[in-house]
Amino acid sequence: MPDTTLQIDTERLVLRPHTLRDFEDSLAMWSDASVTRFIGGRPFNHEETWARLLRYAGHWAMLGFGYWVIRERATERFIGEVGFADYQRDMEPPLGNVPEAGWALSPDAHGQGYATEALRAVTLWADRRWPGAPTVCMIDPDNAASVRVAEKCGYTQTRTATYRGNPTLLFERAAQPIAS
Repeated sequence: MPDTTLQIDTERLVLRPHTLRDFEDSLAMWSDASVTRFIGGRPFNHEETWARLLRYAGHWAMLGFGYWVIRERATERFIGEVGFADYQRDMEPPLGNVPEAGWALSPDAHGQGYATEALRAVTLWADRRWPGAPTVCMIDPDNAASVRVAEKCGYTQTRTATYRGNPTLLFERAAQPIAS
């Protein structure tokens, strides 16, 4: 059963940690070339997606944060995944010890504002979890849609870095004060 204390509800979405039941939906998304075009550049196979799912669970178990599965509230349809990670990326310049936001959506959910809605919800969670601390994200320079989502959610491009031999844009979002 999912940990309901970590569930986030928005107007249209339910975000919760992954369970084994989410694997097939996750596999369908990560094996789609349109999803992975800017994330690794090739579809992920069964084994790679399984490792990703276990990495999500490991983040929650070891670090107290991770990724949520995104489901549409009205239908429970799988929308995608969003959250924070510490991947210990080998990159120049390094990200540092700052939670890294990330998101990926199924192709049928693109262009409907779901990424922005989900990212806003988890950044609010982050503001409560890490008061005063920033979060970062990295985005392929050609991924205009994700750049727009990041900017709508308060992320500002701070620099360009190199990751796995490719340029990547680094964004940072300052923590927002929580209203009492």
